[in-house]
Amino acid sequence: MSGPVFDAASLRERAGRIAHGDGDYAHGDHILNPDIVAMLNGNDLREAAVLIPVVARSEGAGLLLTRRPETMRKHSGQIAFPGGAIDPEDLSPEAAAMREAEEEIGLRPDLIETIGRLPPYLTTTGFRITPVLALVKPDYALTINPEEVDAAFEVPFAFVMDPENHKRESRVWQGKERYYYAITYQEYYIWGVTAGILRVLYERLHLA
Repeated sequence: MSGPVFDAASLRERAGRIAHGDGDYAHGDHILNPDIVAMLNGNDLREAAVLIPVVARSEGAGLLLTRRPETMRKHSGQIAFPGGAIDPEDLSPEAAAMREAEEEIGLRPDLIETIGRLPPYLTTTGFRITPVLALVKPDYALTINPEEVDAAFEVPFAFVMDPENHKRESRVWQGKERYYYAITYQEYYIWGVTAGILRVLYERLHLA
């Protein structure tokens, strides 16, 4: 990307040039872990969608993220995008992502402008996630659902789009070393699928 320009107009323009398609499986946990391709292909993946909410602030865009409660059975304490499984009544991934954002943090749909999709992101936990890029009006007010979210916060979008802040790390999972991206901002440790999707967004915007 030619310089850290992340205002609403430039993001809208670049997002319009991001290529995506249902058959594009170029992204997911398998990129850093090629041996799990067979595992992913052999599973019936559940459809999901997440919202990438970029807050259109004049002084510099922010990225709105959530932290899962420590009491959750899965992904406890992790930093995440608003999102979840696509329900049968959802008309599109965009509809599902906005519904989940409203249910989790009270982000109203009228404050959201969806501007593009990233390719589906496959996870070892059995999901095929459609990331939906969106602009959010900066005067939003949130009502957090404590059963699903412990906190919501913004990080500078320029920070998470800086490849110098993308670290490759690893940990042992099911007896094998697995690799993933991680981004640390102040006390927030963003890793796994969330950081992986941000890496894909950086790569797509960089090429747009």
